Amino acid sequence: MERLTMLGVGAAMVTNLYNTCFTISREDGELLLVDGGGGNGLLRQLEKVGLSVLNIHHAIVSHNHSDHILGIVWLVRAVCQHIRKERYVGNLHIYAHQKSLDAVRTICGIVMQPKLNAFFDNRIILVPIEDGSHIDILGRPTTFFNIQSVKELQHGFTCQLLNGKKLSFLGDEPFCEYERPFVQNSDYLLQEAYCLFSEKDKYRPYEKHHGTVLDSCRNAYSLNAASTLLFHTEGKTPVEDRQWKYLAEARQAFSGRIFIPNDLESIEL
Repeated sequence: MERLTMLGVGAAMVTNLYNTCFTISREDGELLLVDGGGGNGLLRQLEKVGLSVLNIHHAIVSHNHSDHILGIVWLVRAVCQHIRKERYVGNLHIYAHQKSLDAVRTICGIVMQPKLNAFFDNRIILVPIEDGSHIDILGRPTTFFNIQSVKELQHGFTCQLLNGKKLSFLGDEPFCEYERPFVQNSDYLLQEAYCLFSEKDKYRPYEKHHGTVLDSCRNAYSLNAASTLLFHTEGKTPVEDRQWKYLAEARQAFSGRIFIPNDLESIEL
């Protein structure tokens, strides 16, 4: 059984949620990490749900924004320390467009000791991807696509899970038509929903190139998704209220399964 664990569901500047990132696990415990959040809170989130850095050999970085890439630097540091102590078996593969790979290497070169940076290219393997790249990651055929962001070069991906189902990750911006051939008919459509449509005047998501719960669920309907999972949310709605409020609005546009996870919640895929 594969399991998706949301380490964080928050947008960039939230303080009561961790930034959006997640793992997809296999039965053998091997993990794929997607984005890393904005700092060493990534390591804390992993510990809280009982997941080990020692089981992360593959990580995807969607883009260069601080709330997605800086946690990857801490992952690299943790892995390198475990390598030095001969506790980490295998290599860490990081998949991203070259701009993000250069950023990871540069930041690590500045903030990590040379003895740790020495593991780049032999144990820390940087794998460049482009629009349309096809890579098998942990037995899952994976295709990357450029989400056409106007803010920062960013890639989403779609993959076939081990059970044959289709999972698609749209990044942290609203769906655009270019993505349709990649993500339509997904069993799991993972997309951002910055706030409620009913509160768009309060949060102004469109000015930030984000969307609302209603927008995302209309997209899920248009794309014939079986289910949708919403994340990258504002942090002012109380955690205990966010799920039921978001679900109520989501149901106005989409009748499939709707997941509104909080930090550290898991979903069996």
